[in-house]
Amino acid sequence: MTSVNQVSRKQIASYIAELSEEGLNPSSINRKLSTIQSFFEYLLRNAQIAKNPARLLQRPKSNTKLPSFVRNEGIEKLLSEFEFPQTFEGHRDRLIIIIFYACGLRRDELINLTENSIDFVDSSIKVLGKRNKERVIPVSESLLEQIRDYVKIKENEVVGMCEYLFVTKKGKKLYPTLVYKTVKNYLSQVTSMDKKSPHVLRHTFATHLLNEGANLQSIKELLGHSSLAATQVYTHTSLDKLKEVYLKSHPRKKKTIV
Repeated sequence: MTSVNQVSRKQIASYIAELSEEGLNPSSINRKLSTIQSFFEYLLRNAQIAKNPARLLQRPKSNTKLPSFVRNEGIEKLLSEFEFPQTFEGHRDRLIIIIFYACGLRRDELINLTENSIDFVDSSIKVLGKRNKERVIPVSESLLEQIRDYVKIKENEVVGMCEYLFVTKKGKKLYPTLVYKTVKNYLSQVTSMDKKSPHVLRHTFATHLLNEGANLQSIKELLGHSSLAATQVYTHTSLDKLKEVYLKSHPRKKKTIV
């Protein structure tokens, strides 16, 4: 039996390779490697070994998770065919879905929108993002008209006054769980995908823009990303769309192209 002070870097590397060959995902392998490294660091601090054989081992690269998004037909069905309840909550929830999709907001950004965030003159919405960074998102006249209609309903049916754009029937600011459940409920009407969250609508906003020809820098600014690297993940979903178009359209799709 090998003692701890006889374990070599090569032995640990072989163990990591075996885990990979067995099909264990990279994140699980990295957790195991972290545990091993911490164990040997403990032994090193207590002078039970002369060096940590696992310290400089290269970690397997984690699989990049592509963002989930709703296809165009799903969004079209939800906003054009699905009948929302003719109540204050129904009008509010429909507008929540529309703004998530039309503006690519994060959940907290939507919750913190106030009526003063809407600029009806410049046709834009001012958003307070991460680290209190402001950005301005241009919106269509059609969306502004829907916001006007909602505000009128809000004034007539909501108890009390509240500066926030989206509120409960009692005039209270929305809370994150309510927004999440609202989006999940309505997305369930048009898609069977596992993820049905506000962030999926944010991903849908970015993916649809890219598929329609918007450049990454513009999408970065609209999303409020601090770097272009965070936005580049959407190029993968755009590539999937290109493949789909190719397979449907190319005359030699079923033949070998040489």
